[in-house]
Amino acid sequence: MPAESEPEIVFTSVVDRIDLYLLKKSFRQVRKKKSAGVDKITAKEYARNLDENLYNLYQRLRRGQYVATPVRRIWIDKEGGKFRPIGIPALEDKIVQRAASTILSVIYDVNFYEFSHAFRKGHSQHKAIHQIREDCRKLNIGWIVSADIEGLFDNIDHKWLREFIKRRVNDGGMLRLIGKWLNAGVMEEGILSYPGKGVPQGGVISPVLSNIFLHYVLDEWFVKQALPRMRGKCFIIRYADDFIIGCEFKSDAKRIMNVLPKRFNEYGLALHADKTAVIDFRRPPLKEKGKGKGTFVFLGFTFYWSKSLRGYWVIKKKTIGKRLSRYMKRLWQWCRANRHEPIKEQYQMLCTKLRGYYLYFGVRGNYKPLEVVFEHAEKAWRFWLSRRSHKGGISWDKFEKIRTSFPLPTPRIVHNI
Repeated sequence: MPAESEPEIVFTSVVDRIDLYLLKKSFRQVRKKKSAGVDKITAKEYARNLDENLYNLYQRLRRGQYVATPVRRIWIDKEGGKFRPIGIPALEDKIVQRAASTILSVIYDVNFYEFSHAFRKGHSQHKAIHQIREDCRKLNIGWIVSADIEGLFDNIDHKWLREFIKRRVNDGGMLRLIGKWLNAGVMEEGILSYPGKGVPQGGVISPVLSNIFLHYVLDEWFVKQALPRMRGKCFIIRYADDFIIGCEFKSDAKRIMNVLPKRFNEYGLALHADKTAVIDFRRPPLKEKGKGKGTFVFLGFTFYWSKSLRGYWVIKKKTIGKRLSRYMKRLWQWCRANRHEPIKEQYQMLCTKLRGYYLYFGVRGNYKPLEVVFEHAEKAWRFWLSRRSHKGGISWDKFEKIRTSFPLPTPRIVHNI
């Protein structure tokens, strides 16, 4: 496939690349422990006759007899007491979507800009975080446009999405497949509905479709239309629907701020009015003490100016306060709900939780919040173990022995960024 060497070529026949080999590879990539969809078929059940099942699936695809199943919708907790909808496709839909996503990713990766970091090989959230600091320093950035897209996955316009895909993949077979997934409907508490817009958040194909959509709505617009009109230096960094725009001058930031809502409205999207703002992020004077005035948040971190040990102003980052509080609250709730489980099992799960937290938030300059989480985990574990029964449960002295035998992983910096 000459996708990398031909960034302008339009592919008219790619759906035939979804063969038995790619379907089997896609099945291996599907997360086996994920919940089952509307069909209630698990990966374990499907694997019992894997070759036969995949062959039947391939034949249905080849003959045009493949039918997409409605997506099962569940809701998960979100900050501020809100809930986020998550779509769970049926297993076979996951397999075919993974195969289609692989093909689309190969084709589009050469078109995506380097500042687009989500769902791409060689890119990550930490790479995006690192690039923010480097771009702010090199480009003398003083103003940040912090924006939040309102419900991207729920509001992607199907007509526009189809037009964007056709700019690189004008294959009727692939477009029909995508159309089947977009129009399959949503099943929630036994009620089937057809939203008419959006892509299922949690669907296997959704990340690459959202990347394609925002590539044309935001990324390409910024590079080809906005950037040439700026008076000073500017940059943009995007991870899925989260993005930050940095400007050297306030006038440029204001200009972008005025145009952004109109740009998104043109394609059926909107920005959160209370979460979109121009932030003064200029480096404080050298003689000034304390911290800089302006801060902004991105991918779970608060970015701010602070002085280094040598007395120079540097950009630092720390875990967002709300994220830290929410995580500690959930740790406490988990210890309470699982206090009667065997101690070894509790220990193993707590280790997994803490290591996962360190793996993401363990960046240079963010050691203190890691310590807070570690101390809170020990406190919560000790508190709820001591209340395993009304007779007193485990004494403090006994907990000290448990802590020695089952030491929780201590905080560590994983990413030197």
